[in-house]
Amino acid sequence: MAVTSLERMTSQTTIDATEPGDGTPSAPSDHTPAKGLRGHPWLTLISVAVGVMMVALDGTIVAIANPAIQKDLGASFADVQWITNGYFLALAVTLITAGKLGDRFGHRQTFLIGIVGFAAASAAIGLSSSIALVVTFRVFQGLFGALLMPAALGLLRATFPADKLNMAIGIWGMVIGASTAGGPILGGLLVEHVSWQSVFFINVPVGVLALVIGLVILVDHRAENAPRSFDLLGIALLSGAMFCLVWALIKAPAWGWGDGKTWLFLLVSVAGFAFFAFWEQKVKEPLIPLNLFRSVPLSAGVVLMVLMAIAFMGGLFFVTFYLQNVHGMSPIDAGLHLLPLTGMMIVGSPLAGAMISKTGPRVPLAGGMACVAIAMFGMSTLETDTGSGIMSVWFALLGLGLAPVMVGATEVIVGNAPMELSGVAGGLQQAAMQIGGSLGTAVLGAVMASKVDSDLAGNWTAAGLPQLTPEQQAQASEAVQVGVPPVAEGTPESVVAQITKVAHDTFISGMSLACLVAAGVAVAAILVALLTKRGVNADASAGAAHI
Repeated sequence: MAVTSLERMTSQTTIDATEPGDGTPSAPSDHTPAKGLRGHPWLTLISVAVGVMMVALDGTIVAIANPAIQKDLGASFADVQWITNGYFLALAVTLITAGKLGDRFGHRQTFLIGIVGFAAASAAIGLSSSIALVVTFRVFQGLFGALLMPAALGLLRATFPADKLNMAIGIWGMVIGASTAGGPILGGLLVEHVSWQSVFFINVPVGVLALVIGLVILVDHRAENAPRSFDLLGIALLSGAMFCLVWALIKAPAWGWGDGKTWLFLLVSVAGFAFFAFWEQKVKEPLIPLNLFRSVPLSAGVVLMVLMAIAFMGGLFFVTFYLQNVHGMSPIDAGLHLLPLTGMMIVGSPLAGAMISKTGPRVPLAGGMACVAIAMFGMSTLETDTGSGIMSVWFALLGLGLAPVMVGATEVIVGNAPMELSGVAGGLQQAAMQIGGSLGTAVLGAVMASKVDSDLAGNWTAAGLPQLTPEQQAQASEAVQVGVPPVAEGTPESVVAQITKVAHDTFISGMSLACLVAAGVAVAAILVALLTKRGVNADASAGAAHI
């Protein structure tokens, strides 16, 4: 196979690992085993995992605290939405730039700054007395989380030899899965028995632990030809384009997909990305060298991560409403019912890493997306009275499929990028997942809304219920989209039962169609997975020293 310019650049990359500030070598450049604690690959993984655990835990634990925050601070529903949206916007917009900062100044520094900032912002939220302060510090959480996540992948890429990188990423994914699974359960216990503030205060001791371990263990690996300048215009263009895209996706359910404001932000986003691509070809040291995407496997990995997130996060969005509003489960019970999914991710991630190391990513990735497609098809068959056993089968299959995709796509993206762009590659991986999740929620949400709007009136009339005015119909449709029966106060019990059945049946029809669309996206992702291959650095270093 002809060696591409990207592969030549990668094969020439060396690591100049120095302690911050003293310029003395602190780690070998050929991945030979580190002596002692400092720079040891597996201890580096532990250090990185503790920091990542804090961010992953926060992703689900906060959702449980939102109702308590709303009640305690007298916030509106829109205000509470911004607790999530503010964090998500800050994270998605700055991930790639944050990765570039790590490439420029060292991933050790950006990782530690991210830990300190994230923990400090968490403490500030716990001390906040107004919803405005909570949202403001959630934005800071997103900014510091963006520093932390790409740096974690950059540290793993620089520390582990290629033949061990998949296993390291697999364990990294296991930690994320375990933290995500534990979030709703731990959050429910803290909110119920302590306070909503404790959900944020818990990040402080975790952050202190991660900081101490990081200071002792982590070594600053830097590529010899790491960037020396900043593409400020490129940062502005990419950040602006990302903001407009994510903002449009967040607001589209409220504005409507045909609304002029939605299309205005989408068009500005497209224009921003176009100008960004033009500028990146002109600047001496671009934010994202576009020749990075000459690597077909890397580009396929990014697309695959987007498609996986659309299918997974978009489909799972409705499952939480299904469990809580249709089956009447508490948040803690809903979290426990999702344990087969997260449990399979926890178990499957390191196994997937080992499998990908032996066979390469192509077959595990395609097989994983096939499992996701089958699981989403199975979830489309769920009914209002489906038992826990059947649900667990589909949730477990979904987790089994996601594990190799999360691990393999991450390795394909990071492993096919030059060492000096490992932070940018980590940012691409995270940004692809965030954008895919947002797209999945928005697009599948539109599918759900359309199906509910088309079915609700007929189901309502067929049940012999009183005819609704157009305004009542719109309000009822909005409630049914999240599985809530639109029952007015004082409605007789017999009528309540009829309305509840209509609402739940209509919700199920919408969720079924959304899951079928998600299954279709997963099938398309199987074809994309066939374009992936092992990182070029893995191919070039098959004889790397074992840890």
